[in-house]
Amino acid sequence: MENKKIIKLFKLAAELMELHDENPFKVRSYTNAVGVLELVEAPLEGMSQNELESMQGVGKGIAAKIIEINTTGSFEELDQMLAATPPGVVEMLRIKGIGPKKVRNLWRELGAETVEELLDACEQDKVSKLKGFGAKTQENIKQALLFTQENRGKLLYAEAEAGAKELHQLLKEAFPEAKVELVGQVRRCLEIVDELQFVLATDNPLIIQQELSGLKELEWNERASGPFVWRGQHKVSQLKTEISLVPTEAFANEVMIASSAPEHLVLAYKDEKNLLSLLRDENFASEEEVYKAAGMAYVVPELREGTNELELALNSKLPKLLELSDLKGILHNHSTYSDGAHTLEQMATFCRDMGYQYLGISDHSKTASYAGGLREGDVLRQQREIDELNKKLAPFKIFKGIESDILGDGSLDYDEDILRTFDFIVASVHSSLNMDEKKATSRLITAIENPYTTMLGHPTGRLLLRREGYPINHRMVIEACAANNVIIEINSNPWRLDLDWRWVQYALEKGVMLSINPDAHHTSGYDDMRYGVLVGRKGGLTKEMTFNARSVEEVEKYFRNRKENIK
Repeated sequence: MENKKIIKLFKLAAELMELHDENPFKVRSYTNAVGVLELVEAPLEGMSQNELESMQGVGKGIAAKIIEINTTGSFEELDQMLAATPPGVVEMLRIKGIGPKKVRNLWRELGAETVEELLDACEQDKVSKLKGFGAKTQENIKQALLFTQENRGKLLYAEAEAGAKELHQLLKEAFPEAKVELVGQVRRCLEIVDELQFVLATDNPLIIQQELSGLKELEWNERASGPFVWRGQHKVSQLKTEISLVPTEAFANEVMIASSAPEHLVLAYKDEKNLLSLLRDENFASEEEVYKAAGMAYVVPELREGTNELELALNSKLPKLLELSDLKGILHNHSTYSDGAHTLEQMATFCRDMGYQYLGISDHSKTASYAGGLREGDVLRQQREIDELNKKLAPFKIFKGIESDILGDGSLDYDEDILRTFDFIVASVHSSLNMDEKKATSRLITAIENPYTTMLGHPTGRLLLRREGYPINHRMVIEACAANNVIIEINSNPWRLDLDWRWVQYALEKGVMLSINPDAHHTSGYDDMRYGVLVGRKGGLTKEMTFNARSVEEVEKYFRNRKENIK
């Protein structure tokens, strides 16, 4: 049981307690426990009662519940509250913008026990008439519910990947004599996954069908299946699952087809020929041989999206894609100065111990009061601490940054005398997200044109499967970054992955540097860097065009020169 899963259960318990109007002091004990546990780096699983109680802020009761979670996967009090709460009401707690108290009103006063009933109440204008809601809140709830419905049955890549790999291993163990490959959306590293796909080589598909249906991790959909394809659901991830059963000689062909977007396969590359027709005409021993027969270099699955990859492959001009090992430092991170879980020194030493040369600290700015944004005095205090830590941790270096809120008019939220104290500034939008494309684009471009803006953070503000991003004209924003020498981040948080990979290629064409940033609020957030690398790779990102693949000396020189050129 990972720490984050234990913390998630306590967060849910606190929400349910508030939903059921429990004693506020009891609710606070759980929220305080969450705050304490988020700071713990050692695995909670396997700790004894005494070890848990020795942590400041973890009492006897919370410690006992952690032991119970590690033993059973949950704890009795949470199970009782879940049993007393309709599943649809629990689902309502995930609606952005409304907390447990508002959900309680929707449940108790409207009698809405499912998200479908709540959506119906919104459409009948019942929600707006409740005290504390209004027409605007009702519309926000409605849009959030529609967005949730549209994305039901889907997972983030980061969530789907683990289940897919576990199932892949299970299939290999269950059928040791067969070739089995994970294909589809996961192999292509798409940011959203709604299906797990595998190819299994067998000369006895009917026997394999029966054996697959006997695996406890899988639930068979007999009606949707056929003699050469097993369809059903992976019980662990709850994702639809498809396992193609093919003859051994056709294995590589089917793997190739199932690991490519249709646009990649039907794109003509020579005399109206395409890869799909080539694969239909002849069986190949490997995917590499398919591309060789087509007279082109091998295209990795991440790039098989039907853009310009075949043209590049034909001319031996495919880029050498970025690797996680190419990255030299980690920029855009938060500490306890704002809403981070670890101190500045903890964030820095953990980063150093991972083998990186530098850390860019960029806590929230003063407008983000909800996230403990730094007032001017806090900025100067943090920078003094950075100076001391840089002496202590050398040659490792902490760069002085800030995630400055882009205000409604596109300005940054500090005066120039504070802006000039930073080594770099990540400019991001966090508020007033309901903008049309013209407004959002103008707001971003104004911030990009500010000479103190070093980097544009999460350009659309999206939260995948939770919230749509505000619409922007990507071309205009990227072109503005090119004109003003502003880096664009690929926010590696699995909920963001923003800049979207579909716009990476255009940024590269315009000569815009990209930075793989984890937006880490916890030392464990550094692990998200790999998801940003995958996004970059899908767009053709190279080491040369990745800002934080530069050495500490190069980054320091870049920041210094940029500041010196501000007029």
